[in-house]
Amino acid sequence: MTGVKRNFVSSSELNTNTFYYFIGSLVFGSLLALAVVYLGTDFFDLQAGYFFFFLLAASATATIFVALILFRFMSQSEHFRAKQSYHVLEITRKTLPHLRKGLSIESATQVVEIVFDYTDAVAVSITDRTTILAFHGVGKDHHLPGKPILTRATKESIETNTTRILGSKSEIGCPVVNCQLKAAVVVPLTQMGKAIGSLKFYYSNPSKLTESRIALAEGLAQLLSTQIELSELDRQTELAYHAELRALQAQINPHFLFNTLNTITAFIRTDPQKARKLLIQFSDFFRKSLEWKEGFITLAQELDYIATYLVLEKARFGARLDISFDIDDEAQTCILPGLTIQPIVENSIKHGFCEEKPLEIEIKVKIVDDNLQITVIDNGKGIAEEELDQVLNIGYGKGIGIGLSNVNERLKGLYGEDHQITLESRPGAGTTVHVNIPVSRSEEHEVENTYSR
Repeated sequence: MTGVKRNFVSSSELNTNTFYYFIGSLVFGSLLALAVVYLGTDFFDLQAGYFFFFLLAASATATIFVALILFRFMSQSEHFRAKQSYHVLEITRKTLPHLRKGLSIESATQVVEIVFDYTDAVAVSITDRTTILAFHGVGKDHHLPGKPILTRATKESIETNTTRILGSKSEIGCPVVNCQLKAAVVVPLTQMGKAIGSLKFYYSNPSKLTESRIALAEGLAQLLSTQIELSELDRQTELAYHAELRALQAQINPHFLFNTLNTITAFIRTDPQKARKLLIQFSDFFRKSLEWKEGFITLAQELDYIATYLVLEKARFGARLDISFDIDDEAQTCILPGLTIQPIVENSIKHGFCEEKPLEIEIKVKIVDDNLQITVIDNGKGIAEEELDQVLNIGYGKGIGIGLSNVNERLKGLYGEDHQITLESRPGAGTTVHVNIPVSRSEEHEVENTYSR
């Protein structure tokens, strides 16, 4: 921060203009009254006539004077409101990136410096419920972050969730004798209606505690509180996302574990070398699933993961399972949530097999209009029409939609309702699953893939 204070216009500066307007009105009214009285006494007297015109000229001059003062008053009033609105917008723009990380010593330090620059307070402070998180301005040499809150009114403001106005040095309660802080506005910062801290504006003179400054303090506190609530929503969304990812991994693992171990056990007796290779692939598959703690990977990594998974499934089903890929090369480095495509493929294998024909699955990924379009098509049993609308509902059925509903909820949480899974299916004709998410690229090196095209 530069530390340069912006030109803050207070409504108190407009009081002078109001005074001028009042005096001008008195002058105008007095002259007009004199004219009426004088005319009433001797209207036809020539000398009185001359004086009458003099009074008219004086009245006209006074009228112009009053009009000019009124115009200046209105112009400065508009200027004051426009400038204050601009300052609030600038504070909003500059504080948002910091408070989206939550309320902490680091974020509060950045915020008080920004707010200080755009107000005429001599100091600005932010606290949590018990501690000074940040302080900037006059008195920062002894109002130190990390120290307990000393001002009784601040504690009361937080406890009662109300604004407190402090009009004396004794109310502020600073033990430093020569402290210049002699007035303050204390406004609670809230989250979900509960006070979690306070925003404090300090002044060197109690006369600065005007209605406009108090209103500004309350407005900014509401603004910062909203930003803090947004940060909490972001945190909860992220926690929910990772919880859903862990739940999805847990759903996949037991089902896949027993089938794969049974397949490997069978090959140990008939083809020990193949059993060894499958065991390596099996360990590689689980290692990758456990490494995806952050949740976001490249398409190349997801396809590599699917390729490992399909090696194990093809060992189990043999010629009854046929997989094909149609992938745009430019899509390889696109970012997507981990375990987006693999659960869809697994769902097709788990529920799509028919007795009379092999299961064919095609995985397509294209970039269309800045969107990554993912399509998984199978020729399996399909889904009944009455069931199709419910497959993506959380908790529906005993397995047919578990993986799909989890993926769908994660996509909606990350990208919004417009980017959820869509399904097309007819019994006996197969199912098509569509996923459409915004293109996001990684600067990392491309991951080597082992899937067949």
